[in-house]
Amino acid sequence: MDKIYFDNAATTQIDSEVIDVITNSMREVYGNPSSTHQFGRSAKSMVEKVRKNIAKRLNVTASEIVFTAGGSEADNMILHNAVTNLGVKRFITSKIEHHAVLHTIVSLQNEYGIKVDYVNFLSDGTIDTNHLETLLIADDSKTLVSLMFVNNEIGTILDVKRVSELCQENNALFHSDSVQAIGHYHIDLQEIPIDFMVASAHKFHGPKGVGFAYFKKGFGIKPILTGGNQERGARAGTENTHSILGMDKALELAYLDLNTDIKNIQSLKDYFIKQLKNTFPDIAFNGSTNPTNSSYAILNVRFAKESAMLLFTLDIKGIAASGGSACQSGSLGGSHVLNAILTQDEANKTSVRFSFSKHNTIQEVDTAIAVLKDVLG
Repeated sequence: MDKIYFDNAATTQIDSEVIDVITNSMREVYGNPSSTHQFGRSAKSMVEKVRKNIAKRLNVTASEIVFTAGGSEADNMILHNAVTNLGVKRFITSKIEHHAVLHTIVSLQNEYGIKVDYVNFLSDGTIDTNHLETLLIADDSKTLVSLMFVNNEIGTILDVKRVSELCQENNALFHSDSVQAIGHYHIDLQEIPIDFMVASAHKFHGPKGVGFAYFKKGFGIKPILTGGNQERGARAGTENTHSILGMDKALELAYLDLNTDIKNIQSLKDYFIKQLKNTFPDIAFNGSTNPTNSSYAILNVRFAKESAMLLFTLDIKGIAASGGSACQSGSLGGSHVLNAILTQDEANKTSVRFSFSKHNTIQEVDTAIAVLKDVLG
């Protein structure tokens, strides 16, 4: 039985060239980057080269990049710094953010008494920028806006340019969880002046357990991990050299022919949508399917016919996807995103997130459609 992987928003297949870079570096670049001997200096030089490469892709300086263990740590680092180091007294966020942001903000609210305002959003998950502007104007406290670039569950894309403008006009800081955007879109931080961003290598065919935070120049960084002076004092712990090198290779490959990849994957998604509509006339989609404000790689589908075992059945048939409804998410409360954007009745229906990569094919979509038709008939 052929296996089909439609869960790329959760994690991606590591490119073979990335594996080669990692394995070679594990054999040859084993020095501690903090050591002063030639083995350490060699490792340090390679780590710093990656930092420069990443900075160049984002059109920032190398000193603005801090390596982390992934997106969640980077989000935590930024939000903690906002409160403990930058004097932020209020957060503006939404209730459909990743839990790395939502749970961290609640923790900071409980510990430091930070005020939290939640911006409204439309039924497809689009942030209401008019309401955001109202919130920004209403309170002149030192504020950080935290809104994700691409929603990981429904794929809705934030109007980051407009949000950046509103934050600048109202002297607010802007943090965007960009885990589903970096490696998927061309981002120039001189054109879109976001103050803080995060990335995770395993979202763009790199290794797990490594990522980075972007801190705009001028903001000091107070570490949340202490015990060493690595990352210019921003984060304690020996740098994960081989994974950092693997992340660099993965990012290089991601941008090698990105426009073609975007076109091909969008075509695949469009084809999937067309086949779903033809097969299931009463199908619905969570989030927008308009390419202008929806990720080309994420499709969240809501079936009219309930099937509590659908994900399990797909898995048995060799098809990997993710659940999104209250009965399938693996938690008692269900998907907090779907619960926020849907009515209770619609949220309780069977929803599945299919997410694509450059490795997926039309034939795999056809197979998935056939299996879904057989199961849901």
